[in-house]
Amino acid sequence: MTYPLTGMQNALFGNKFTIMKNISLLIPTDLPAAFQIEQFSHAFPWSEKTFYSNQGERYLNYKITLNDQIIGFAIIQCVVDEATLFNIVIHPEHQSQGYGRALLTHLINVLPEKQINTLWLEVRSSNASAIGLYEDLGFNEVSIRKNYYPTATGKEDAIIMALPLFSG
Repeated sequence: MTYPLTGMQNALFGNKFTIMKNISLLIPTDLPAAFQIEQFSHAFPWSEKTFYSNQGERYLNYKITLNDQIIGFAIIQCVVDEATLFNIVIHPEHQSQGYGRALLTHLINVLPEKQINTLWLEVRSSNASAIGLYEDLGFNEVSIRKNYYPTATGKEDAIIMALPLFSG
């Protein structure tokens, strides 16, 4: 997929060149670069063992590239007719530029083709920008897991959200 420049990108770059943003399946040769982004992007990143264990046939994992460089990824586990977004990460240098929205929108569009009825996720209660994005895309808060995520000073809650993908 190729996307047009956003307003910010157009203001920065004008018509000097086209930014090529592509979304495709995350493949084994992408994993080292994706893992580096995971490590760089979080105060409490996944371990290497956890990251690599979230690959395989139960998973539908995507990457987003910018000019042929991986700048983010999403890890989704599919079970029967539900999917759980375990992780979505955009490199900090590329955050707040619409890449996370593009990747998540792609997932929302692809999952019904896989007979997925509901997309679930959990998000740190302090992650206001992610919560805003999820709400903007139609996710609803379903529950709260108290003291779920580690922080530098203890624990924080996880907000569980869901998006129905089929209306019926």
